[in-house]
Amino acid sequence: MLVRLLYASRAAVPLTTPIVDSIMEQSRENNPRQGITGLLCFSGDIFIQVLEGGRDAVCELFNTIVRDDRHLNVRILIYEEIAERRFGGWTMGQVNIAKVHPSLLLKHSETAELYPFGCSGHASMALLDELVATAAVVSRGS
Repeated sequence: MLVRLLYASRAAVPLTTPIVDSIMEQSRENNPRQGITGLLCFSGDIFIQVLEGGRDAVCELFNTIVRDDRHLNVRILIYEEIAERRFGGWTMGQVNIAKVHPSLLLKHSETAELYPFGCSGHASMALLDELVATAAVVSRGS
């Protein structure tokens, strides 16, 4: 059974390129073995990530993320059973919101900043879908 999990968290320390690169490297190394695909989006100290795969694999990875010292305030925004993946071609795509036009953020939230804690999970997923559609994904990892 395939599931999709969308969560948000805050970074425990300021995000730097080496920290994000480390997360992406771990994802691209570990996710294929677990059959997990997805997308990571970040801005300032906020992460939003969608994970897709088998229920057990996604739940185990999410539990690992909750225990990861790099994340604070981990919140599930959406958890659902799915018929097919949206991000099936990517071990983990990556989007840096700093490079996205503010109008795209305003379309899905109250301000031109990434703040998934203040909007619905469906609005956050719609933002991710639009980021994919507008080719804002800077790294796909396959």
